[in-house]
This record gives sequence, C-alpha cells and structure tokens, in this order.
Amino acid sequence: MTRLILATRNTGKITELRAILAEAGLPHELVGADAYPDLPDVKETGLTFAENALLKAHALARATGLPAIADDSGLCVDVLGGAPGIFSARWAGRHGDDRANLDLLLAQLSDIADAHRAAHFACAAALALPDGTERVVEGRLPGTLRRAPAGTNGFGYDPILQPDGETRTCAELTPDEKNAISHRGRAFRALAPAVRELLG
Repeated sequence: MTRLILATRNTGKITELRAILAEAGLPHELVGADAYPDLPDVKETGLTFAENALLKAHALARATGLPAIADDSGLCVDVLGGAPGIFSARWAGRHGDDRANLDLLLAQLSDIADAHRAAHFACAAALALPDGTERVVEGRLPGTLRRAPAGTNGFGYDPILQPDGETRTCAELTPDEKNAISHRGRAFRALAPAVRELLG
C-alpha cells in the first residue's frame, strides 16, 4: 500500500480526504504532516491557490520521499475582484482570526446591494511525487454573501456564504451536507483520478 502524506495537521481535513479516497476506491494509506514532527512549515509565497498548494506538496514530497497532497483555499468575492482570495486567512491582518476577517469583509461590503454579493469558495488540490511529477486541480462552491453571520458549524467565512440553491449558509449545513458540495470536497474528488493514474 502506497503511503500518501497530506500537508496539514488538521485532523478534520485528513478524515475528509481519507473518506474521499476510499469513496473513489483508492487503497492508499493517508497520514497527516503530524506523523513527521520535524517537517518545516512551508511559506505560502505563491500568487494563486494552485501555486501555494504545489509549493506545500513539493516541499513535503522532498522532505519525506513520499507522494504528498496539499491544498490551498479561500473566499473570492466578485465585487472585490476575487479578494480576499489567497489572503483569506489573514484578511484583517492576523493569520487565522476568523471573526476579525469576517467583520472586516462585511464592513467592506456593507453598501453593496444583495444582487451584487456573489462570491465563491475556491480550493486548489495538488499532488506531488518525490521525482517532481505534479498534478493540480481546482474545486469551487459558488454562492452569495449574507449581511450577517448565521450558523455555528464550519469555520472561516462559512457563516456568511450561502451556496447557490441553498437557503442556509455553509455554517448551517451539517458536516456531511457541506462535504458533499464543498470546494475542498470537489477538488479532492477531482484529484482522485490523478492519484490513481500516478500511484496505481
């Protein structure tokens, strides 16, 4: 069984990817970066989600000698020209301050009419092999931004994005409902054929 390393220490993301690979009939053993405590953190210096995902996947593949999967994702708002985009996690200045990021974005959009509040979550998922071979795919979840947060599930901008065709925000969906339509789920499912092609 080929061991695959996922460029995250987030147990939720590891569980999600294990389920997607199993659904796709892939027998690979999946471990998180926490299985290799000495791995260096990778700076996300790319200008796109795809570049950042590939940076992380290649760094892990080089460091471990194993095939590696990484992703990068964020929220892209139409009227902001795709921002916050790759800066989603640090939009308010401090990395990972979900509430500050949310509050700043809502303030920036306060005078934008409901008809012009289209946005989407985007995720790039990358597979890199130790020999430098790479594949990268993207998944999207289109929707509309609410004026106030709703729901307690999820994280990040989930409480304000209402997916197209839904009456609830991502944070009001159950984890299973969200995984079925999420940008990350779509990207990882799209990556599964590349895993099969390159690793068997």
